[in-house]
Amino acid sequence: MRIVALDLGTKKTTYCEVAQGQVVQRATVSRVSSLESLLGPDQPAARVAIEACREAWYVHDVLIKWGNQVCLVDTTRSRQLGVGAHGRKTDRLDAEALARALERGGIPAAHVLSPSRRELRNVLGVRRCLVETRTSMVNTIRGLAREKGCAVPSCRTTGFVGKARAAFARHPELQRLTDPLLVALETIDIQLAEVEEHLAGCCEQEPVVARLTTVPGVGSIVAAAFVSVVDDAGRFRSAHELESYLGLVPSEDSSGGKRRLGAITKEGNAYLRALLVQAAWVILKWGPKDDPLRLWGSQVAARRSKRIGAVALARRLVGVLWALWRDGTVYDAPHLARQGSRGHRGAIQSAERKIEALQAARKKDSVLIPRNSTAKQPKPPTRIAQLARAS
Repeated sequence: MRIVALDLGTKKTTYCEVAQGQVVQRATVSRVSSLESLLGPDQPAARVAIEACREAWYVHDVLIKWGNQVCLVDTTRSRQLGVGAHGRKTDRLDAEALARALERGGIPAAHVLSPSRRELRNVLGVRRCLVETRTSMVNTIRGLAREKGCAVPSCRTTGFVGKARAAFARHPELQRLTDPLLVALETIDIQLAEVEEHLAGCCEQEPVVARLTTVPGVGSIVAAAFVSVVDDAGRFRSAHELESYLGLVPSEDSSGGKRRLGAITKEGNAYLRALLVQAAWVILKWGPKDDPLRLWGSQVAARRSKRIGAVALARRLVGVLWALWRDGTVYDAPHLARQGSRGHRGAIQSAERKIEALQAARKKDSVLIPRNSTAKQPKPPTRIAQLARAS
């Protein structure tokens, strides 16, 4: 099978084919459809390496449809394959490095999202853009109002336009200044409602989303984002693996024999990580007082700090969501409490065993050398005496 690599760009795509360590063909095309003459169904099948990106999903589907095998390369490890080596990074060299790495084998492949999860992520991306734009406009309007000595009363974002127009009624100059933003906000509210309706329809087709929302602090947005990023719970062997994938584990530098832990790595999807931390804050502030997640997070916050407690709770929340998805069940607070108590009981038993072992050691010492003995203990022999005895 042929070995090929593609370097995808916004204006052009670079093609490189290798055989037995030698470059046998190069090409540059402006559109993916132009690759049909090289990788189309009428051509011999090829193994194709592509660096993971949004466009790579579309190219992946096209190449698979043409009968090729596609390997998406994890971009965080592309430098290990020689991409950008020696300070030289061009489309031509990158494609060649990927092709040679694919021929050698052992290339770190990235996960390809299923079509339904891609659609879910795209809808979430549109909603996020609208929400962030609306927030920026609201903040801008409030800032302009304060500059003119006027303030918009606190309210929900959906009712902000009405409150602002009422507050600016006595300020014609401010009304003329902010009217373009208010009109845009009205349009955004309408579009956002339509997008959220579309998102609700997507969530109805994903039964796992409803199960994940049974966790306190986890709404449909957090659950949908979690599903759209993880895609398949079975591709992670443990909760810690997923926590590391989402960048919620401490960074570590254990070189030199001493373990040093730092801040979280912040690898993976930043938007999902932010949503999980927000969900953790909701649990800490407004979650049920007897909920084991809130109790655990509050204990961490009391020992360290509230910020560290929220991040730690977000990390544990990942494990809970992953377990619910893996087992096909819903959140059960008493069960989670029992699981946590098992860990506490194990720690207590371990401490008791240590105490028993120390007591046994002390008892042994007291038999050899009684603690209440007043007799003067002999001094250990000197080095000269030891040599004399040995002779």
